Amino acid sequence: MAHNIRIGTRGSELALWQARHVQAALAALGFTSDLVILKTKGDKIQDLSFDKIEGKGFFTKELEEALLHGEIDMAVHSMKDLPTDSPDGLAISAVSYREDPAAWLLMPRSKASTPHLSQLPQGAVVGTSSSRRKAQLLHFRPDLQLTDIRGNVPTRLQKLRNGDFDAIVLAAAGLTRLALDLSDLQVVRFNVREFVPAPAQGVLAYQTRRDDTEIRRALQRIHHPEVAAVTNIERKILQLMEGGCHMPLGVYCERDNSGNYHVWAAMAATWDAPLVTVQHSASTHFELAQVVVDALRGKAS
Repeated sequence: MAHNIRIGTRGSELALWQARHVQAALAALGFTSDLVILKTKGDKIQDLSFDKIEGKGFFTKELEEALLHGEIDMAVHSMKDLPTDSPDGLAISAVSYREDPAAWLLMPRSKASTPHLSQLPQGAVVGTSSSRRKAQLLHFRPDLQLTDIRGNVPTRLQKLRNGDFDAIVLAAAGLTRLALDLSDLQVVRFNVREFVPAPAQGVLAYQTRRDDTEIRRALQRIHHPEVAAVTNIERKILQLMEGGCHMPLGVYCERDNSGNYHVWAAMAATWDAPLVTVQHSASTHFELAQVVVDALRGKAS
């Protein structure tokens, strides 16, 4: 390539880890690159929960605008934050491997003798700003007091250690990638088939201009098609439900050794409404998303 690849990223520790991950992968193939750090709407607004921030793509829009204006050559997103419809002229050119998509409940060891949600005391205060996680937590423990929590991963962990919460819920992917020391905490590792993650949780999306064939060709060399196959189904369900980051919707898909697809979905009308769950399997992905959506809507009606 005639120039360095300019990689757009947010500035949090996790976002920088993600950008450096793709930077290292490209370097192994002989490509040079620079990181361009941008601040998004979601980074600037720290006093509101996600469901109170207007619009979609509040962690991605500024990166997409920089791409369209030619200020960067590619953007690295947490795929779960990326709206299902790309702006005209942009495309997801590759996706990463999938880190553990589960959610983890973290609590001080003094709060529980064993790592299990049932060990939290009655009426415990749990920190999460995700309407999806709130709905699922209440499904299992209606007595919990759910409180919004913002900030990057280390900041949230410090709030827990300071005693602001009895427990908090964080993504395993971020905790694993940052390799944070959790030895002083009790960790409840939720089963993704029971506590269903966000569509495309744990996956990075590499977005480019649609007509930038040179960079798109380079990114195909680090693309994971097996991950794309299942996240395409998860994101299609999100699209058909006409939902975004605000919707209390969890979708997880996996493919077995025989090539069959299995989908688990959990949805609530609002974070404090009853939870509806669906499990469906098919040998082909064709119409699988629509079948799951029809089942969710049918159970919710």
